[in-house]
Amino acid sequence: MGFVLYWMFPLLALPVLQSAKILTVCLIGGSHYLLLDEISHNLHEHGHQVRMLLQQGNPVIKGFSYAGRADSYQTTTWSVGEEYIREYNGWFLEQQTQFLLGRDSFKNFLNFMGHLSYQCDRLLADKDIISFLQRENYDIAILDAFNPCSFILAHKLGVRYIAFYPGTLNGPLSIALPSPVSHVPVFSSQLSDHMSLWGRAKNLFYSVLSLVGQELVWRTFREVAERHLESGPPPGGLKELHGGAELWAFNTDFSLEFPQPLMPYTVLVGGLLSKPAKPLEQDLELWISSFGEAGFIVVTLGSMVSSVSVERLLVELVAGFSRIPQGVFWRYDPMRWPSHLDKPSNLMIRDWLPLNDLLGHNKARLFITHGGQNSLLQAVYHAVPVLGIPLFGDQFDNVVRAETKGLGLTINPTHITRELLSSTIQKLTQDVRIKSSALSLSRIHKSHPVPPALRLIQWVEHILHSGGGAHLRPASLTQAWYQRYLLDLALLLFLGLLGPVVLCWTFCRKKNSRDKHKKVQ
Repeated sequence: MGFVLYWMFPLLALPVLQSAKILTVCLIGGSHYLLLDEISHNLHEHGHQVRMLLQQGNPVIKGFSYAGRADSYQTTTWSVGEEYIREYNGWFLEQQTQFLLGRDSFKNFLNFMGHLSYQCDRLLADKDIISFLQRENYDIAILDAFNPCSFILAHKLGVRYIAFYPGTLNGPLSIALPSPVSHVPVFSSQLSDHMSLWGRAKNLFYSVLSLVGQELVWRTFREVAERHLESGPPPGGLKELHGGAELWAFNTDFSLEFPQPLMPYTVLVGGLLSKPAKPLEQDLELWISSFGEAGFIVVTLGSMVSSVSVERLLVELVAGFSRIPQGVFWRYDPMRWPSHLDKPSNLMIRDWLPLNDLLGHNKARLFITHGGQNSLLQAVYHAVPVLGIPLFGDQFDNVVRAETKGLGLTINPTHITRELLSSTIQKLTQDVRIKSSALSLSRIHKSHPVPPALRLIQWVEHILHSGGGAHLRPASLTQAWYQRYLLDLALLLFLGLLGPVVLCWTFCRKKNSRDKHKKVQ
């Protein structure tokens, strides 16, 4: 009874709010969909009318069910078309191979953004969808802030919006958080918050590159905004679209994130998908019990990579797993498993795994992950050490955070050998210091006074109650860059100091000239 009252008290403390009409926007899928699905369901459970705009046919969302939840929020689906989807699937499959070969690059990221901008153009041109959403008169929208199209759509609909970012505080697209380069790592720098002199120099260099990168990303969406926004693209570009958000919610938590300054309009809600584990199916329990106290390992490279398509890497992974005493659950598409490659007896292949329930099992010894934000937060929640194999995007920075916090170790996919894999697994499963760090991080994560789902609901309702988030946004968001950094004041002071010096120099020069002239006479 006490446990129930403990969780009910925050709900009772919330002010009574009339049901609001809320639109959630999911145009990518995969882990992004899982998060927005959870957010949409939680808002519905709290009495709001919620509709999700969901783009289907995206290869990122392959393997997920979009049937929705019974008696939960409503869904409006949209598809870009079968012909384009086939082309996009082919391109994306090739990208998976490039990731596994260690060939992630900013050019690939721009190509991905190019695809998103094309899809955005097609969506905004769909008059039926846009007209329907405009007629609904939503009180607020919750956007997937990774995709710039979400912001353009919100402007097109004329609806206020909350930006939900599915990753860490310092992603590839800036939102003007105070981020001192001396101790806050810039996206893709792969630095910790304790930097050497050269580390700070690298961080400064990456901070300049990030401004260029953001402008290149916006360039891929500018024409879309010009075509579909009556007022035209905002003069401030993507920065202005970001600054228009009533609130920014981030899928992160300081159990995993490096400490840094925040703004009033930012809230951390990492751990939305982490829950107490449910009992596993009987066949899985029987298989786990066959390994005794050795326990088992969970392997998944995320929703974007359904299987390893690089033969050499696959062979080394399988050979490495065959050398360890633990059982291995591996999320892998069975249809793509090479027929000539035998699976060791301690390996179970499934196209889907109940990840949260496996990590919460008392025999879970290690989690081998690509370093996705959701995966790492679930590992923290369940206090399971991790072996990170980063493939692309923010995963390289994520595993640096995990390793710095003592949650585990990292191996680059291009460096994997059977010997290195098996020895690293042995170290991670036997080192009590790593397990102790995992338990400590889990305590920090779980001891937050308000659970992440309720935290987000409270902030959404605060924005609805108060008529927007203008009171949370500092004036710096509307200042010109030279005003924000006091460059206009510095110029004024410089001229103020320089003026008397110039006058004095001019006077002295003229005086010397007159004195010389008198001597000549």
